[in-house]
Parts: sequence; C-alpha cells; structure tokens
Amino acid sequence: MATVGFLHTAHAHVRTFSDLLRERDATVAERHLVDTGLLAAAREHGADAVRGAVGDRLRRLVAEGADVVVCTCSTLAPVAKAVGAEQGLRVVRVDRPMAEAAVLAGRRIAVVASLDEAAATLMPLLHECARTTGRAVEFVEVRCTDTWSAFESGDLLTYAAGVAAAVRRAVLPLDPPVDVVVLAQASMAEVAPLLRDLSVPVLTSPRLAVEAAVELVEPVGVRGSAGRR
Repeated sequence: MATVGFLHTAHAHVRTFSDLLRERDATVAERHLVDTGLLAAAREHGADAVRGAVGDRLRRLVAEGADVVVCTCSTLAPVAKAVGAEQGLRVVRVDRPMAEAAVLAGRRIAVVASLDEAAATLMPLLHECARTTGRAVEFVEVRCTDTWSAFESGDLLTYAAGVAAAVRRAVLPLDPPVDVVVLAQASMAEVAPLLRDLSVPVLTSPRLAVEAAVELVEPVGVRGSAGRR
C-alpha cells in the first residue's frame, strides 16, 4: 500500500492533512509525526540548527513505511527538502506546489505570512518559480505577525479571523489590484473560506501539497482515473 508521511510542527495540522489525503485518495495510507520543538528551535537558532533533527524525523517516517514525506512547516521545508535529497528520501516541501501555482495565476501576488521566517523561505521560492516559468511577477507582502500567538494558543478561529482581516486591509485598497493571494503557511488553510468574496484566487498550501505527494506514490493508471473522479 502506498503511504504518505507528514512531518508537522503543530498538532493542528494532523487533521487538516489527514482529511485532505482521505479526500484525495482513501486508499493511500498515512503516517504523522509531530515535533513542536523543531519550529521553536528553528526560530530561535535558525533552521540549520535543527538540520540533524529534521533528518532523524524524516528517516523515522520512512522506517514506518512512508514512500514520500511532506514537511508541512514552511519554515523548515527548505531544510527538509535538502536533507531528503542528501539522504535519498522523497520529500515534498509544503509550499512548492502553491508557489508554482501562484506564479501562473497572475502578475501581482499578495504573499501573506504570520511568521517572518515563513515569508523568508517562501519569497525566494516564488522568485525561483517565476524565473523557471519565465513569468514577470511582483509581490505585495502582507505581514500579520500579531496573529501568530492565537494559533500557538490553539485559538484557531481568532487566528483565521485575524489573518483574513489583515488580508482585507492590505489588498482591498490596492490599485491596481492583486491577481492572486498566497497564504504562506499551512496554518492558514482555514482563512481561505473567509475570503471567498474576494475577486481573486486565494491559494493555500495543504491541498496542493497533498496532491503532489499522492501523484508521487500512485501508479500511473491510478493517477489517470483519479483525475477523472
């Protein structure tokens, strides 16, 4: 049985990614590993400081049967991807599929982050994707770092409402408007429904990352039939 592993830095992400995986393909098994200390250490000492620990967690998930691992923390995603490449492990960084979709969605891109570290990892990725696709893009950065404490305390409703409010304040007055809004972190998945009335696409990373992971583990014939579901 194909298995997707998930490396999380918050317990709240387990249900989000589990639900998305079952929705995408209920025949794919899942493994979850949560280590909340990784993000705290990376924020205090830098992502390279947890490189060894990230490698250990990736190997643990593979030992438990994961064919591919999704690192669901955007701050740690570049390190996880690099360590995976060094160790011959298939790793999907949660924000790459979203970044690839964003640069194809329009020229002016609003990038929303509640952690400076998340913005610092996503912005270079967006620039890379733009170069790769030959797209000319410009970015409007929306920082809402004052909302992160609500997520850390488990008050997900307040967090989502605060991020949504920050997006509205930042993008609605813009002229010309943005073409797409990118919610930089997996923690922002529940913000998108609150922004349905915006006249532009609002991209989140979890669903696209799950799609990418399943594409890696499904046989080619199954992929084709899944696309027709």
